Amino acid sequence: MTQAWKELAETIPYRLAPSMAKDHPNLPVLKEEGCYYYGVDGKKYLDFTSGIAVTNVGHRHPKIVKAIKEEADRFTHGPIGVIQYESILKLANELAEIMPGDLDCFFFGNSGTEAVEGALKLARHVTERPYVISFIGCFHGRTLGSLGVSTSKGKYRKHQPAQAATYQIPYYTPGDSEEEAITKLEQSFQTLFAHQVSPEEIACMIIEPVLGEGGYIVPPTAWLKRIREICDEHGILLIFDEVQTGFGRTGEWFAAQSFNVIPDIMAVAKGIASGLPLSATVANHKLMQRWPLGSHATTFGGNPIACAAARATLQIIKEEELLNNVKEVGSYAQEKLFTLQKRWPQIGAVRNLGMMFGIEIIDPVSGEKDGETAAKILDLALEEGVLFYFCGNEGEVLRMIPPLTITKEEIDEGITKLTKAFERLT
Repeated sequence: MTQAWKELAETIPYRLAPSMAKDHPNLPVLKEEGCYYYGVDGKKYLDFTSGIAVTNVGHRHPKIVKAIKEEADRFTHGPIGVIQYESILKLANELAEIMPGDLDCFFFGNSGTEAVEGALKLARHVTERPYVISFIGCFHGRTLGSLGVSTSKGKYRKHQPAQAATYQIPYYTPGDSEEEAITKLEQSFQTLFAHQVSPEEIACMIIEPVLGEGGYIVPPTAWLKRIREICDEHGILLIFDEVQTGFGRTGEWFAAQSFNVIPDIMAVAKGIASGLPLSATVANHKLMQRWPLGSHATTFGGNPIACAAARATLQIIKEEELLNNVKEVGSYAQEKLFTLQKRWPQIGAVRNLGMMFGIEIIDPVSGEKDGETAAKILDLALEEGVLFYFCGNEGEVLRMIPPLTITKEEIDEGITKLTKAFERLT
């Protein structure tokens, strides 16, 4: 590390909040390009995190950089409503073409938690009902409204009175058969409706169609369809949090299309603009028209430069046929990970949909989740030159979310480095 970087690093304890600056792995980098970070140590690191499912078309794709520069020559700020500008209007039209079902109207924000907050506010406003149901293990954000429905880790809610007007029921349990899963689901709803809240008071249910921060768990399609049916039976709006699953990550534009389950409202962000702050609360225009001026607002949402980057992102996914790449290379990576699992008893499960992979680390003797060993593997993999991230309630799952542009050769490179990390375990 250069002396200049050492001097900068010394300021971190005083200048950056620990809650921001002490995440894994704190890798000092000089630049990013494609599927790689370039460290100040002179090493090149393969990025299997995509900036936590953000840079779906790779870091600094030339068309993204070009779109940002061109838009900056025209605008740097809206605000939409006070003025109208081309990039946001064209983006809305282009997004409407790829959204599931009849979802075609957008409230643009800046982050995933804003999109979730908007979805909850919209549902309560139009139904005139106070309560929300979420699912244990799901993560929806850290602002107070979204925190109230987030249960991936208890520490996120410490000292926060975030539980008001929300109820939680269990998510799908990995290993359960489809029949077992649906039976448990129906029993959970029966208990909730009988003892805690009447269904006619529930505005919405919010769920991650694939459990993200909670452990990369993929439920059966029939389980999600049953949730859709229960919502319809009671006039409850269904919200899909597709902040992490969106924009090609599952092999379709959205997980809703992968499961063929259409929500009433969606929250999208992360991969929408390839690293620029942008999100959207999405619903059918008829539903959205019931959310009038003043009921929700934004200053920075739908920033023109971010919208231009989002338009370029959609274009790249289409032109480079990245949805097909997700299916082809995703299947290839899955087989490589299954082979790795057969070799190493520390791998309890490999779960995936599209280009979302969760590698669960367990104690080979007890079979219990092993977050401590998972952390060691993350560090060893980084030393080998590949960057993974963690998830799961105990940090026991290695999260592998490479850019959708990833090649089979880059998958081989990453799995080889991960294998070396396992070989170095003591």
